[in-house]
Amino acid sequence: MALLLRHSRKLRRVHGVLDWERGSIARNFSASACSAAAKGEAVSSSGVHGECGKKVGSSSIFQDRQSGKDLHTFKVSLREARGSYSSKQMPIAATGVNSLFSCGQVVSARHFSSGADLPPHEAIGMPSLSPTMTEGNIARWVKKEGDKVSPGEVLCEVETDKATVEMECMEEGYLAKIVCGDGAKEIKVGEIICITVEEEGDIEKFKDYKASSSPSAAAPAESKPQSEPVQPKEEKKEVSKAPEPTATKTEESSQSGDRLFSSPVARKLAEDNNVPLSSLKGTGPDGRILKADIEDYLSSASKGSKKEAAAAPGLGYVDLPNTQIRKVTANRLLQSKQTIPHYYLTVDSRVDKLIKLRSELNPMQDASGGKKISINDLVIKAAALALRKVPACNSSWMNDFIRQYHNVNINVAVQTEHGLFVPVVRDADKKGLATIADEVKQLALRARDNSLKPEDYEGGTFTVSNLGGPFGIKQFCAIVNPPQSAILAIGSAEKRVVPGVEGQFEVGSFMSATLSCDHRVIDGAMGAEWLKAFKSYLENPTTMLL
Repeated sequence: MALLLRHSRKLRRVHGVLDWERGSIARNFSASACSAAAKGEAVSSSGVHGECGKKVGSSSIFQDRQSGKDLHTFKVSLREARGSYSSKQMPIAATGVNSLFSCGQVVSARHFSSGADLPPHEAIGMPSLSPTMTEGNIARWVKKEGDKVSPGEVLCEVETDKATVEMECMEEGYLAKIVCGDGAKEIKVGEIICITVEEEGDIEKFKDYKASSSPSAAAPAESKPQSEPVQPKEEKKEVSKAPEPTATKTEESSQSGDRLFSSPVARKLAEDNNVPLSSLKGTGPDGRILKADIEDYLSSASKGSKKEAAAAPGLGYVDLPNTQIRKVTANRLLQSKQTIPHYYLTVDSRVDKLIKLRSELNPMQDASGGKKISINDLVIKAAALALRKVPACNSSWMNDFIRQYHNVNINVAVQTEHGLFVPVVRDADKKGLATIADEVKQLALRARDNSLKPEDYEGGTFTVSNLGGPFGIKQFCAIVNPPQSAILAIGSAEKRVVPGVEGQFEVGSFMSATLSCDHRVIDGAMGAEWLKAFKSYLENPTTMLL
């Protein structure tokens, strides 16, 4: 232990304060370790992992419930080690995100080298920068190897499933090694992307450093030989000699009691890629389905699709790589159509008064130097006021309950060369038309520049998609954007001849609007009531100004 304490520069002062009962920090010596701090009493095995621990001398040994490994802890006074960490998680932040990422979001662990070639360092993993992000791309590195990094400085730009986000460092040090360079694709969340050190002299020691695997994948690999060192070898021999009995045993054990056994990582990966666990045979202990089983299934499926695509002779084609945004959009829309019971309501509104109001307001906007108000801006305002009037449509399905929102945040669909973005106009029901027009144009510009921040697109409660004005589409049905419960599809305005007063005919402008609803949240009558309120605001637009 003394050698270990001398190895870390920040723990050299703790020799005289071991076994102090006032406060302690537990250091878990494992590949996926995170530090735990406790106040009042010393950290013990019962305070960390229930009844799985035991105490040996001045250190404690407890067993990890998932891997079955014995994890050693020692006690360090918080008063003497204040401001220092024995197992340090390097805080990473993204521009616009007001919270630090926890151990489950970004894998960053202190590594204590047994040799002199690798000093203490920080292995920084790909952070999860959005709720739906499972992998990301490195757009470019702002810092280079050997550069000094300070809190608040941008390390690199990460292409997420939503936009390109700047990743900042919040601790001082030196960038020793870039593991995933510029343009690196499909980096799993938690996979190591760079190494930082505290001392400038340690940079050269990481010149030839190579990350063997992601921390999330390394943990299960290390847990197998410690929990059952001999059993896996015997199983491999049995498989080669008599495959049929082993398969039968696997089937029985994995489906005993109509239950499939799988690791949490494997379940999450299978859920994200729509892989049925019942169609797989696990290679883990007692037929347990592991992450590697899911990855093997996905790789074999992709190879099969490539063979099918290449089997068509005489066709000229080009394969265009999918961006992260395109992949996530495809998965979320597929999930929406498969899991949300859609139904559609369409109404035609006469918009002559709406067009007239716009023509009266825009000269005043020009005189004041403001942005011109579009028909879409008026539609956003009308939709927001209709949601305030019928708040039941401003809700989300949460399985055990329906969550009704107090804020009316309208997402606006914007098509760009990078993919489909839906930036949000917050509290649209409380904002004036001029403010909405200015925000929509700024958000659309940032979306086309691929510079949206997370706060620019997160937190929406309702979506408006307009294909009428830009493309002349008369009417269409949009797909609900989960977790929202409705989306409004706006078509183009067209002239129609309609009956007038005293048997005369007149020409009017009519616009089609289709509301796509989640029937779990919005019943047919409720959706019709919302469309009635929306139509009323469009046909009497002066009421929106009251």
